[in-house]
Amino acid sequence: MTDAILVLNGGSSSLKFAVFERHGELALLLRGNVSSLGQQPRLRVDAAAGRSKIDRSLDEAPIGMGKAFAAVASVLAENDLLRRIDRVGHRIVHGGRDFTEATLLDERTLKALRLLEPLAPIHQRINLEIVALAAELLPQALQIGCFDTAFHSTRPELAKIYGLPRAMTEAGIVSYGFHGLSYSHIAAKLHDRYGAGAGGRTIVAHLGSGASLCAMDAGRSVATTMGFSTLDGLVMSTRCGALDPGVILHLLRERRLSGDELVTLLYEQSGLLGVSGVSGDMRTLIASDDPAAAEAVDLFVYRIGREIGSLAAAMGGLDTLVFTAGIGENAPLVRERICVAAAWLGIGLDEERNQGGGELVSNATSRVDVLVIPADEESAVAAEMLVFRSAAPPSTGEGLR
Repeated sequence: MTDAILVLNGGSSSLKFAVFERHGELALLLRGNVSSLGQQPRLRVDAAAGRSKIDRSLDEAPIGMGKAFAAVASVLAENDLLRRIDRVGHRIVHGGRDFTEATLLDERTLKALRLLEPLAPIHQRINLEIVALAAELLPQALQIGCFDTAFHSTRPELAKIYGLPRAMTEAGIVSYGFHGLSYSHIAAKLHDRYGAGAGGRTIVAHLGSGASLCAMDAGRSVATTMGFSTLDGLVMSTRCGALDPGVILHLLRERRLSGDELVTLLYEQSGLLGVSGVSGDMRTLIASDDPAAAEAVDLFVYRIGREIGSLAAAMGGLDTLVFTAGIGENAPLVRERICVAAAWLGIGLDEERNQGGGELVSNATSRVDVLVIPADEESAVAAEMLVFRSAAPPSTGEGLR
């Protein structure tokens, strides 16, 4: 019997996975993750469908994605799921201009996606490595890509282009936006809660080690803080966020940094880690007495508050604010401070609700509904698998010219 979908969601330090049974609707069979690959890797599997919960250390030393995938494969085999999987859905961070819906990952498509690696150097290579591992483990299954950039393809043209020569725009140097699968999941949840209006004019704050905001009108992306690459927008765990291009010119000309040194600086040594000199982990920063740690948190909140104003202006107002992802879901203090910064929009937070773990955290007088909705990119990928057409339009394979 082949009636199951495996979803694989690889990041720089983790591999999330989920298995869904598909019979018209999705039913979760298994969910888990391998975390902290670069430190002390740990395997966690949630109890589901009568299966036992797992929480154990994998190794005392860092491991690569290959070993993480092998651990996932063992869990699938132990639960007799390998033979049931006929579709594998992959979260792919960058789909460029060509991939705006779930797409079969054949060699032509993979070649085009490899060309986009410079635009998402932390994630794209990892995503494609996982595709190769899954194809080897499950040769009978369709390998299907779902793209973080696809959700933002509905934005107006003016929200995508930069003030660059038109030839560069036509060659693909435009804003793509990211975290689209997370935003797609939130849009579906808002549709369930509010109906077709999906919360009206909404800003979703996906705040994790990577962080961005998305302005959605009736569940469709209107504007977002990330652009051409995953560096843009908010200050993140180790990424710089929006930066004056003149800083890059200075680093190249005066500091004489190489291209590789720039990549390492901007993606791995900046953001909360760079500002604080302590950590890129929000939990560590909040607990720290170091003034530099406090300043990093202040900067994170300030930039989010400023961008909320920008996105609200793009929509002409705000009806709903949603927090999601690791910091958004688990840091009540950060939520509180962001809501204070955006109080001029009519946001009022209920302190008890904010601490209590429920979905609605705004108070009775707030003109804006403030919600906390857990991120679930795996469910978003699985939902795309249900409607996937095997005869999807072929890619051009041009990538970024």
